Amino acid sequence: MASDTRTPVVLCWHMHQPCYQDLDTGEFLFPWVYLHSIKDYGDMAAHIENQPDARAVVNFAPTLLEQIETYLLQIEQWRYGKGAIGDPLLAALVSGSLPEAGTPAFNDLIEKCLKANPERIIQRYPAFARLAELASLYRKKVELQGYMSEAFLADLLVWYHLGWMGETVRLENQCVQSLQVKGQKFTLEDRRALLNVIFEELASIGPRYRKLALNGQVELAVSPYSHAMIPLLLDQESAREALPDITLPEHSRYPGGEERVDWQLQQARIVFQRFFDIEPVGCWASEGGVSQRTLGVLEQHGFRWTATGDSVLHNSLKHAASNSPETRQLADRGTHQPYTFGDSDVTVFFRDDALSDLIGFTYSDWHAKDAVGDLVHHMENIARSGKPDTVISIIMDGENAWEYYPENGFHFLSELYRVLANHPQLELTTYQKQIEAPLTKPENLPYLVAGSWIYGTFSTWIGDPAKNCAWDLLCEAKIHFDQAMAEGKLGAEQAEIARKQLAVCEGSDWFWWFGDYNPKQVVRDFEDLYRRHLVNLYEFIGCPVPASVFLPLNQNSRVNDQHVERSTMRRGHEKDGAS
Repeated sequence: MASDTRTPVVLCWHMHQPCYQDLDTGEFLFPWVYLHSIKDYGDMAAHIENQPDARAVVNFAPTLLEQIETYLLQIEQWRYGKGAIGDPLLAALVSGSLPEAGTPAFNDLIEKCLKANPERIIQRYPAFARLAELASLYRKKVELQGYMSEAFLADLLVWYHLGWMGETVRLENQCVQSLQVKGQKFTLEDRRALLNVIFEELASIGPRYRKLALNGQVELAVSPYSHAMIPLLLDQESAREALPDITLPEHSRYPGGEERVDWQLQQARIVFQRFFDIEPVGCWASEGGVSQRTLGVLEQHGFRWTATGDSVLHNSLKHAASNSPETRQLADRGTHQPYTFGDSDVTVFFRDDALSDLIGFTYSDWHAKDAVGDLVHHMENIARSGKPDTVISIIMDGENAWEYYPENGFHFLSELYRVLANHPQLELTTYQKQIEAPLTKPENLPYLVAGSWIYGTFSTWIGDPAKNCAWDLLCEAKIHFDQAMAEGKLGAEQAEIARKQLAVCEGSDWFWWFGDYNPKQVVRDFEDLYRRHLVNLYEFIGCPVPASVFLPLNQNSRVNDQHVERSTMRRGHEKDGAS
């Protein structure tokens, strides 16, 4: 039993993928939804299942949940001969007729099957490493392409999916184990057996997390429908609260932003309730993006807590101290307690950026026991502060860090849950439990300075020329969308798909990737995907696509040609300034 004297620790894992599906054709343009489903979402559930006293908050983006549903539907339709699997990579895995060597389709599959962590995934398996070496040679030596066979591609496809398989699946699933032992010359029957494993893992996500929630081990939370940046939809000027000199897009505001935020949050609840049959209490506002207006909207939609990065708190404490003599002493308050702001009753928790970034960027090369020991030592030091309202928050995405760890973070996560679940001073808990039975009422600050979990600003999503250009394209599309809706020329079904496509265009991911600090190929991929979503939106509303949509976003912005380590993740603080 937990002791009332133990210091609460919340592990909050955010599960998120943007919309990779072309809503017009049904095709998935990138495979990351189902690959992270088989590698990470199942593993993260298994670690909690294996430790009955473990507790965690798990937040899901609704666009991820919907895409999981779509994969399951497409696979079932394919099984009954009623449709195709819309993901080219997954479809190739079970195809009875693979493309010939040297064809564009063959070359594309080769490229896709090399997109894995070289050290932790490819080199871990000698058979996969040999295939990858041959594939690399194939790419360089055009004269050898005629000698490649369908059997080579079939083996590469199988090993790619085996490499992406979660560690708990690998340890328990007999089909996966037998395929790894076989190692080569995989038959069509083998490949379709592997698809069955993939389907089972996808289908298990909803029921497993729902059971953990009903057992009290997990609190399930949700983000806005398409992981949109609520503060920027409400008011782009909010970016100036943390960065007064930031350059904003030509459009001074997003048209009808408040109405769109309402739609985003309403739709998030609908999808979440359908998938888990549970009503969420908390909302991880996309990217920890918050503002005083955002708190008001979250409260209107029934959410009782949210969370963000500790830099947002530091900015808000400084604001309070500089504007009120009575609150000057607050500037020295710590990160590890919840607050309310202004007249909002929504409780805001704050990520310990330093501790969270240790997991994201440092511990992957450490021995698991050493890493957990170091992390827990930091937590023990915080607990010794003796403050009754202390809450230690580790908040990070639940999918991207683990490929840099041995065995997908299996040893680290197992040790982390084991130690914390049995610790005499620290108590794993959830945010819902903290707000329902608080030891003290959260302290109130007069105003929440707008910002995100990255540096406490919105600079990752707005301010760069390419990002601003993308915002202007979105604003222009929204103006045309509003005109089409006002004219009433769309039927009910067409209007609904247009609303959904608009929401996809509003997602934060496109703006994250645009700019001068990301790898060129990734920027190009996301620019192409964003453009496709915009084109679909114009077509759904029956409006000609403006030429501006087809111009390169980065024509006035440098693009990094070099590999950027872990570009799917960011540190909470600037690296040199991290605490």
